[in-house]
Amino acid sequence: MHSYRGTTHIETEMRIERPRLEDREVINRFFQQVLTYTFASNGLDEMTEDLEQEIKTKKEYLEQDLESDGQEKFFLIAKMADQIVGTIEFGPANELITACNDTYLNTLPEIGSVFVDPKYHNLGIASKMLDAIYVILKRRGIDAFCLDSGYGNAQKVWTHKFGAPKITLKDQWGEGLDHMIWQVAIDFDAGAIA
Repeated sequence: MHSYRGTTHIETEMRIERPRLEDREVINRFFQQVLTYTFASNGLDEMTEDLEQEIKTKKEYLEQDLESDGQEKFFLIAKMADQIVGTIEFGPANELITACNDTYLNTLPEIGSVFVDPKYHNLGIASKMLDAIYVILKRRGIDAFCLDSGYGNAQKVWTHKFGAPKITLKDQWGEGLDHMIWQVAIDFDAGAIA
C-alpha cells in the first residue's frame, strides 16, 4: 500500500493522510456539505437529483477505496485539528471522460473529488493535496492524469492552473453549462503542467 503523510502550516497544522474506516461517516458528511455548497455557489440549486447522484457517487468512490485498500480508488484527506477540510482522489477515468473516445486520455488516471471546506478556501489546501497526489502517482510510475469539471467556479481554477481544457463538452448540463476535461502532464520538479 502506498501512503502519504505530510504536514504543512496553514494557519494551524494540516495533515494529509489516507482515510480510515472510522473516517467514513465524517467524510460522507463532508461530501454532503461541500457538494451542497458547490451546487449553490455555481447556481445549480434546482438540480437536486444531480446533487444527490453526485453525493452518492462520491460515497461509492470512498467505499471502493476502503474496500480495495486504495487499489480501485485512492483517496487522501486533509485534516486541521482533526477536522476534515479537504479530499482528493484518483482512479480510472469516469464515464463522461471515456465517452469522448480519446485513446490516450482514456489510459490516464483521473484526479477527482478535489474538495475544500468553504471556510478554508484560498489557503492553498487544494494545491497541497495535489502535490501529495503527485508523489503517489510518481511512486506508481504515472506521469500524466486527466481531470474534469462541470462547475464554473472550478473550471476557472483549473484553467488558471492547467491552461485550456483539452475537451469542452458544450452545454452538457444545459444552455451555457459546459463540461471541461483537462489532460495534464506532471513535471515532478515544477509540479503539474498542461
